Amino acid sequence: MNTPICDFVRAYAALDPVRLHMPGHKGKPLLGPEALDITEIPGADVLYQSSGVIRESEENAARLFGSARTVYSTEGSSLCIRAMLYLAQMYARLTGRNLRIAAGRNAHKVFLEAAALLDLELTWLPSYSSLYSCEVNLPALEALLADPAKAPAAVYLTSPDYLGSCLDLAPIAELCRRHGVLLLVDNAHGAYLKFLSPSRHPLDLGADLCCDSAHKTLPVLTGGAYLHFSQSCPRALIPMAERAMALFASTSPSYLILQSLDAVNPRLADDYPRRLAETHGRMDALKAALVRDGWRLYGDEPLKLTLLPKNRGYRGDELAALLEHDGIFCEFADPDHLVLMISPETDERELHALLSALQSVPKRQPVSELPPSLPHPEQVLSPRDAMLCPWETVPVEESLGRILASPSVSCPPAIPILVCGERIGEDALRTFRYYGIEYCDVVID
Repeated sequence: MNTPICDFVRAYAALDPVRLHMPGHKGKPLLGPEALDITEIPGADVLYQSSGVIRESEENAARLFGSARTVYSTEGSSLCIRAMLYLAQMYARLTGRNLRIAAGRNAHKVFLEAAALLDLELTWLPSYSSLYSCEVNLPALEALLADPAKAPAAVYLTSPDYLGSCLDLAPIAELCRRHGVLLLVDNAHGAYLKFLSPSRHPLDLGADLCCDSAHKTLPVLTGGAYLHFSQSCPRALIPMAERAMALFASTSPSYLILQSLDAVNPRLADDYPRRLAETHGRMDALKAALVRDGWRLYGDEPLKLTLLPKNRGYRGDELAALLEHDGIFCEFADPDHLVLMISPETDERELHALLSALQSVPKRQPVSELPPSLPHPEQVLSPRDAMLCPWETVPVEESLGRILASPSVSCPPAIPILVCGERIGEDALRTFRYYGIEYCDVVID
């Protein structure tokens, strides 16, 4: 499989040209990659108006993923999520459906912000098992989709979720298709699932649209992502792909990230599935060894290791600090979880170091502290109205009874405890305290 973007940029750099165009470094090294960092000069194609090397590379990626169309993002899955919601809005207008999205409440905050900007109405799916996970009750979903007054234009789900739990998407997809509703999947943590045997990628499980953060699990530079259109996606949406992305995207895409997306295609087409299968086997062995050693695990995503360390006597953030002392840095930690992400680029030596470090952690008395029950707040304003109101930042202890103006959560995990427009109650305060949130933005009365 060829690499048209990389080939063009390398040929251009080899000319040693007089660069009287952006960027300002003019190809002279400061960090090292500047010679390959270009802008949209003639021949380099234009992202989201592509007809040359970018389009050719995207078509290579589409063949790898089996999509009807794959579009590159140099701004992560965040950009793709915004584009997916715009496309759902276009679908609703084309088909006369409600401008409404039904979503799992564990959605990334970008979803909430995009829905507010697009003035979409949100319906939260009733199953809400934890801050990070959302199960789907099929009978409840079917009742929602069958109600003309409440039926959404699209269902939006996150799978895998941040802790590595994967939804059973196939029956959900079949239900959505039967009712003419789009299924959108935030697959930011699961690009590699396509290359398992059998594939566990949302495109192969029935999703109409999904985003993959290539940089999260594939050997791609940070910011590289895909927006995929499935073979069963309504055909009217596919010509809107680039417009949907361009509506929210920078007009100065990173050609370093584009080259990274381009360069990974031959690797994925070559021995990546074999290497992935080997890593999957090593991870199964690692997880089994940890269970034998008394560790509790969570989730079923093959290459994510999520520990529940309280039974070992540690909070997740405390365990993360111990691992850092051994030179091992995790993806995410909170009071209840420690999340570590593995890929085929993680070698056996590194996995052995992780296992040895965890096995050497002394067992202590289990931590009995439990997370607070999730809040069930009153919705006072729409997310859009709340987000566009004047606001002020106050200590959470002074926020009781106020209306939340913006998500009070960092990334990771970027999953809002409360949604903008909801009233802050005592249960929300307990949850804020538990997760270490000290300040929040509230609507000015």
